[in-house]
Amino acid sequence: MSSQFGHLFRISTWGESHGGGVGVVVDGCPPRLPLCEADIQVDLDRRRPGQSEIVTPRNEADQCRILSGVFEGQTLGTPIAVNVFNADARPEAYREMEHAFRPSHADYTYQAKYGVRNWQGGGRSSARETIGRVAAAAIGKKVLAAICPGLEVVAYVKSIQHLQAEVDPNTVQFSSVEANMVRCPDAAMALRMIDHIKAVRSEGDSVGGVVECVVRGVPPGLGEPVFDRLEADLAKGMLSLPATKGFEIGSGFAGTVLRGSEHNDAFVMESGRVRTVTNRSGGVQGGISNGEAIVFRVAFKPTATIFQTQQTVSPEGENVELKARGRHDACVLPRAVPMVEAMAVLVLTDHALRQRAQNG
Repeated sequence: MSSQFGHLFRISTWGESHGGGVGVVVDGCPPRLPLCEADIQVDLDRRRPGQSEIVTPRNEADQCRILSGVFEGQTLGTPIAVNVFNADARPEAYREMEHAFRPSHADYTYQAKYGVRNWQGGGRSSARETIGRVAAAAIGKKVLAAICPGLEVVAYVKSIQHLQAEVDPNTVQFSSVEANMVRCPDAAMALRMIDHIKAVRSEGDSVGGVVECVVRGVPPGLGEPVFDRLEADLAKGMLSLPATKGFEIGSGFAGTVLRGSEHNDAFVMESGRVRTVTNRSGGVQGGISNGEAIVFRVAFKPTATIFQTQQTVSPEGENVELKARGRHDACVLPRAVPMVEAMAVLVLTDHALRQRAQNG
């Protein structure tokens, strides 16, 4: 189904941007894991709107409530339902969108597919849907801590438009990512990025960029060799996020200009385990993790909703002009960081459980 993700660790998200609320049902979580609402809230706070001056000012605390699947601070092994009520919905701000399709948004495609759409802030196509993913990933982290101890996922803003950060994925720390509002661990470049986002926002425009993610401490053997290759499921997960337009792992597209003799990762024995001298494969070979750090990048387009007059079409087929209203991010990258981390956790949790089920 369109709103489900995963096999053994399966999530179902629900809700619209300006409806009563949003949330997720997580099925397949093992029992007897410690879990409380505070465990989930930490990541929801990183994703929520209104957290800084460079993101949407929508005022949502995004307080979560666990409705099922947890008893006396432990998971039961039954479905876990998590709910977040919408508190600052303003559907009236989107009245113009009822009569005009926003360029590069999902308005027209939803209308074409279903014959009906929720025009209040994009409804189901809004990034507010990702609350359920982030909440589910907080649960997934508990699973990974139990069966893959030492695994660490760190995502960060690598670039915004033409501004490129210098970050070493082997050493970057979560604390340096969270040290500034743009979530770029290159402190000097972060200041330039913040100024650039403010300038673009003042012009009623938007910018995109790239989020890079590293997963360290991954055991070898995760992933399936054909259709459910680890990098394929990572790509699917990342490209299911709103505003994404590209995915690459390891050397990515840059690897196409190298020869095999330059690109191959030579194997060596180190401390009794197989290692690679380089990591151009990005931690995955043949669809299966090789034990090296998984490094990938996700491209995000400029936010589709901009505060400039644009040419568009009405549901009745008339050429019209539209100047959007509402509250929107001029750049989605700072809030996309926890979303990228969440999808990585969901993929890895599912594959870790699948590996344990098949091989013990």
